[in-house]
Amino acid sequence: MLYKILKPIAVALMRWRLELEIRGAEHVPGSGPVLVVSNHQSVLDPPIIGGSTSRTLHFMAKAELFRIPGFGRLIRNLNAHPVRREGSDPKALKTAARLLEEGEALLAFPEGTRSRDGSFGEGKPGIGMLAVLTEVPVVPTYVTGTLHALPRGAWWPRRSKVRVIFGPALHFKPDPGAGRRERYREAAQEMMRAIAQLREQDEKTHAVSSAQSQHDVRGGR
Repeated sequence: MLYKILKPIAVALMRWRLELEIRGAEHVPGSGPVLVVSNHQSVLDPPIIGGSTSRTLHFMAKAELFRIPGFGRLIRNLNAHPVRREGSDPKALKTAARLLEEGEALLAFPEGTRSRDGSFGEGKPGIGMLAVLTEVPVVPTYVTGTLHALPRGAWWPRRSKVRVIFGPALHFKPDPGAGRRERYREAAQEMMRAIAQLREQDEKTHAVSSAQSQHDVRGGR
């Protein structure tokens, strides 16, 4: 309930403060289970991505956040679920699988933690395991601009331009010819490659747009 009440307010603020631009939202299924996987730069990423799709998203957050008085209860009411970052977390995996079995949309970050400089890290086998065992559509997502908008240590987002780009869904199935752990690792790596491709496409689009703008300015002189 709280999620649905706050979402339109948050989206309006994001469009105003962060000049939010959304591409490829049609790749997120309108119903049924879906795993949305994204790069991770800022604590803004979950609300930004959640505000970029019509789906109600659940997401996994580090367990330490749930120990903060008041805040932990708040994010639980906003569909957050705890996950331990150190080692495997069978309880979190079961929660994630249950949500998908119930037809929910789940946001996860394959790298497991935020990037300090915007570079990509390695996808963790756990996210690959979830995708392979549930066989749900996996939508790669690239978010950019949130690191500048709200870097580590900041408490209020600065004005910035943020883009969220959803790509075509990936599908993973068990591979009888490969070891299970290796299959999970390959799936996680494929997710990160798909996110990297979205970044490359975005950079090319941005470069072409910038060049066209400069050409238009020169042509108007």
